[in-house]
Amino acid sequence: MEHEADLIEELIADHREMDELFEQFDERPPGCIGRKLLLEALTIELVRHAVAEEMHLYPAVREHLENGERRADYEIAEHSSMEERLKDLEGRDAEDRDLDRLVRELRTEVTAHVEDEERHLFPQLRDGAPPFVLAKLGQKVRETKDATLPRAHRQAPSVPHLDKLLAPGWGWSTACATRPRTAATPSPADRGHA
Repeated sequence: MEHEADLIEELIADHREMDELFEQFDERPPGCIGRKLLLEALTIELVRHAVAEEMHLYPAVREHLENGERRADYEIAEHSSMEERLKDLEGRDAEDRDLDRLVRELRTEVTAHVEDEERHLFPQLRDGAPPFVLAKLGQKVRETKDATLPRAHRQAPSVPHLDKLLAPGWGWSTACATRPRTAATPSPADRGHA
């Protein structure tokens, strides 16, 4: 029987996927359309992740942690800040000279948020919530992510390449040349979504 990721494992897997997308963005030369496609994919993953956290992680934090209300409110405020950064990036062309700076600022903010969750929040929640609750929430996160983003972004006019981004097997290298991938670093399309 295959192990299904619990809430914390599922969210950590999302964090690694976002790290990979930021790295792939950095590997592309300025002005490359592949950077724009990667930014769109990153936006999709950030939104799917944030929706899942707000629906399932933060209610669990409120319920199972001392000072959970305050901590959940803090985390949600960080999400709002990241959402504003994504809005700043929306609609920008691959050639936009502010793109690199804005993506760096977003990455800095996302990285700090991820590190705080993984070093502090997740261990506290693992200690405070029963394993069966975390397992059930892991399933809910997967269901939420599957239901949330493809539908929401298919309606968004700023994401014209979504069908290509979500298509299994579509490689990022088709948009711009980059370093070859090794078996140890499959593309997000190769990994699929949980």
